[in-house]
Amino acid sequence: MCRNLSKYGVFFLFLALSGFIFLLRNIHTVENWNCHTVSSLYQLQSRIQSSFLTVHLPTFSRNRTFCAHLGQKASPEDELEERYLLDSIEWPGPAPRPAPLSLRQTSDPAHSLFTIVPNRRWREWRLGDQLEALVQIHDFQGRPKRYGGDFLLARLHSPELGAAVAGTVVDHRNGIYSALFPLLWVGPARVEVTLVHSSEAVAVLKQLREERPDRVFFKSLFRLGFLSETTVCNMCLPSDQQPLCNYTDLYTGEPWYCYKPKMLSCDNRINHAKGGYLKHLLTNKEALLFQSGVNIKVQIPASGADGVDVLPQEGVAQEENDTLKPEHFQFAPSGYYYEDSWRPLGGVGMRRFVDPSAIALCLRNKVVNMYGDSTVRQWFEYLIAAVPELKELNLHSPKNVGPFMAVDIPHNIILKYRCHGPPIRFSTVLSSELRYVSNELDGLSGGPNTVVVLSIWAHFSTFPVEVYIRRLRHVRRSVVRLLGRAPGTLVVVRSANLQALDQEVSLYNSDWFSLQLDAVLKAMFKGLNVLMVDAWEMSSAHHLPHALHPPPAIVRNMVDMVLSYVCPEKKRNPT
Repeated sequence: MCRNLSKYGVFFLFLALSGFIFLLRNIHTVENWNCHTVSSLYQLQSRIQSSFLTVHLPTFSRNRTFCAHLGQKASPEDELEERYLLDSIEWPGPAPRPAPLSLRQTSDPAHSLFTIVPNRRWREWRLGDQLEALVQIHDFQGRPKRYGGDFLLARLHSPELGAAVAGTVVDHRNGIYSALFPLLWVGPARVEVTLVHSSEAVAVLKQLREERPDRVFFKSLFRLGFLSETTVCNMCLPSDQQPLCNYTDLYTGEPWYCYKPKMLSCDNRINHAKGGYLKHLLTNKEALLFQSGVNIKVQIPASGADGVDVLPQEGVAQEENDTLKPEHFQFAPSGYYYEDSWRPLGGVGMRRFVDPSAIALCLRNKVVNMYGDSTVRQWFEYLIAAVPELKELNLHSPKNVGPFMAVDIPHNIILKYRCHGPPIRFSTVLSSELRYVSNELDGLSGGPNTVVVLSIWAHFSTFPVEVYIRRLRHVRRSVVRLLGRAPGTLVVVRSANLQALDQEVSLYNSDWFSLQLDAVLKAMFKGLNVLMVDAWEMSSAHHLPHALHPPPAIVRNMVDMVLSYVCPEKKRNPT
């Protein structure tokens, strides 16, 4: 009798285990049970859940282009454009050497120097002239370098006048650089030249961009009932390590993948989030190229005078300063600061929107749609703080993630913000809220009361430039379609800006990455009926420290520029 019971006990135990395994594999039926039934299994599941939440990072092979085949096949015209864009941002580098350089042979800002080149009038400078400073880069042994590729920034400024303009740096590829500045104001003007990265550091950054775009990784949570798993996601994952979930966008063809959960379906994806940053990307020798206060964003001293005194144009009244146009200069900036206010050169004149009522009147009857990263979310937050009547609605959205909406009922204003799709590095975005900007633009009716603001750059710095070109191409096509069906729509594009750098930030968000993306962005939207806010020059020229999210003084000028596009100054009729 006992033997029979023992046999039946083993049999029933086998049935119970089989049923439990079947339950886990068909867990969607659990959602139809009542809460009491589910809770009876939850304690058991919670004991094994931790094994499913472990994030296993993929192993990528080095020395290869990162998944360049992904996405929709490019047309011959697209391939030609891509080749042109890549050639236009090709960066000169150090000559090949048989062995890695030591730090002593690399660029040292402390030993380098710049000299102001006398002009044809010999030290007499007038409004409208072009000033040139020659920069000679030396290594840590004090020896002149014989090749180019250093990343330099240059600005001309006058603290007394609150004036500044970004300079153009020309690499002569022999260790000598020209920093060129238009003279746009009367009075003192001082030259400032900064070494952002040595040419050797840029070579390291370029290699990281091409070979280690996985250095920022992402993750997604999958959940069904009481069971949840987290897996690694990215634009491209090695398919030979474990099965993949394919989340490639059906309309744009933008690729995105996650490793398939062990127990759940790909349809059970809940959210998207930044997973973290890979560490130990540099050798000990390479790490010496990225030292704060040594060779990252360090000013280069002047040999002799570091400034000039600018005189008025001969035979021209001083009050006619503003008549200077970009065509007057060989290298024309988009604008400059004077009295701490941005003055664009050419195009729409800049207006000041100091009074909240002026902002509200400008945006009356407008729907403002902001798409992109956190640098355009700053503008949303600025407008809400500046206009008391703009009340943010509680959409129960995660803080700093969105989507967000604010309304001003008296002035009939609607203000919206939504982040762009992967590879967005925000904390946690619900899968249902992940939208590609191109698709969002295709859903807009547009018209004269519609304003579209785009900022897409900061989260693409870890990927090869081809990825960014592909994304912008989709956005550009949607912009063209929008303007075609609704020509009165105002589209404003925000460019990249400089930020604070140390060794760690340099490897993921270096200004060198942003500079290249910025050049691609401006080239791809050139010639379209699209307006540009040149955040690069506005952050480069300003005296405040660089920051990923620029300080309020710069944001105010940026938003005033947008409002000036929305509500340009009315031209006076000639009398």
